[in-house]
Amino acid sequence: MKDIKTRTALVTGASRGIGAAIAERLAADGFNLVVNYASSEAAALKVVDKIGSAGGRAIAVQANLSDVSATKRLFDAAEAEFGGVDVLVNNAGIMKLAPLSQTDDALFDSQVATNFKGTFNALREAANRLRNGGTIVNLSTSVVGLKLETYGIYAATKAGVETMTAILAKELRGRQITVNAVAPGPTATQLFLNGKPQEIVDRMSKMAPLERLGTPEDIANVIAFLTGPDGAWVNGQTLRANGGII
Repeated sequence: MKDIKTRTALVTGASRGIGAAIAERLAADGFNLVVNYASSEAAALKVVDKIGSAGGRAIAVQANLSDVSATKRLFDAAEAEFGGVDVLVNNAGIMKLAPLSQTDDALFDSQVATNFKGTFNALREAANRLRNGGTIVNLSTSVVGLKLETYGIYAATKAGVETMTAILAKELRGRQITVNAVAPGPTATQLFLNGKPQEIVDRMSKMAPLERLGTPEDIANVIAFLTGPDGAWVNGQTLRANGGII
């Protein structure tokens, strides 16, 4: 059974939204936290301060995960501060929407670099450096199942993440490390809400039988389950946390 005490979680893209909620929840559960950010230093430090004010331990570490060297430095910083990493939550991602016919190279390359290669870089590092008995959780999206228009490249990168998740779970046989993915549905974050007309937001709010958008805390609760003792028998799976939208 996984003992959370004195364990360390590294959450990528944790300066705001779902990532911040995950970091705060895992800190409340007793983990030391490494709050990764790419550019939002002030927001990341606010998360660290909030965790510290609640009695937890956390540091903020800048790293663009599409950069292999930066990813290595992120794990170096975690090990230097806390002695090792037990949990990796791959949350960092970007979402840029366009029909495939109107997708330019920059839009394609940026999403592949962050969502797919960035996740791969962190997974590779974790596969070599995570302590035995640890947990890896990757963030996907329920659009992989919904297949909504304009989400083609974003959903494709996340479909790749789901495949890597299941394969890495098998490759880590013998180390008692679980590897899963969580696929949120529409969630009320800046990433989701930016640029969407209110009409679309309202319509997507009603798509799930529970008739609301998800919250960052809804997703953090699922991550907490997978990283805690109650989730120890779940491995190689993608959990769709979407209120029943699909």
